[in-house]
Amino acid sequence: MKGIVGRKLGMTQVFDSETGAMTAVTVIQAGPCPVVQVKTVDTDGYDAVQLAFGPVEERKLAKGEIGHLAKAEVAPHRHLVEMRGPSGLSVGETVTVEEFEPGEPVKVSGLSVGKGFQGTIKRHGFTRGPVTHGSHNVRGPGSIGASAYPSRVFKGTRMAGRMGNARVTQPGLVVHEIDTERNLLLIRGSVPGPKRGIVEVRSAQ
Repeated sequence: MKGIVGRKLGMTQVFDSETGAMTAVTVIQAGPCPVVQVKTVDTDGYDAVQLAFGPVEERKLAKGEIGHLAKAEVAPHRHLVEMRGPSGLSVGETVTVEEFEPGEPVKVSGLSVGKGFQGTIKRHGFTRGPVTHGSHNVRGPGSIGASAYPSRVFKGTRMAGRMGNARVTQPGLVVHEIDTERNLLLIRGSVPGPKRGIVEVRSAQ
């Protein structure tokens, strides 16, 4: 398992110097991420590595977080992310963008953009009703259940509610370019989440 934590900065375009072809990329400021904890099957029941991201002042963390980071001799960081799978890393090492190579397939996880409370048309793609002959069901959801049986609404019925702000993993992405001096990953394609959102970049294998 190969992975790193970063912050989505936004999207831009990269042009090939020879052909002039344009590629849409997402810029991610990834790492450096110190290893805080390594979990194994023998001690924890599964393999995983815990990475820290985003240096922050000590006063902004809880005492438990400060102690957990101090145990690994890691400076205070805002975010702790656990990535499952055998990694071959040890506590105290630092993961940087140099772990990845241009052309390497990756998958990126993050919280999607929150869209607030939305109706069934936008949230689930329902078709609207007719707008003629005095119809009152223009953007309404329609019937949500029968009256006689079951005399209730089934759980999981698609209705209006909060949309977005959910964890999404986007597979099929490719590392286009790496900037080791500025800790930047240029990912070919779009990545879930808003600008400055926290994302996790993992190898596709």
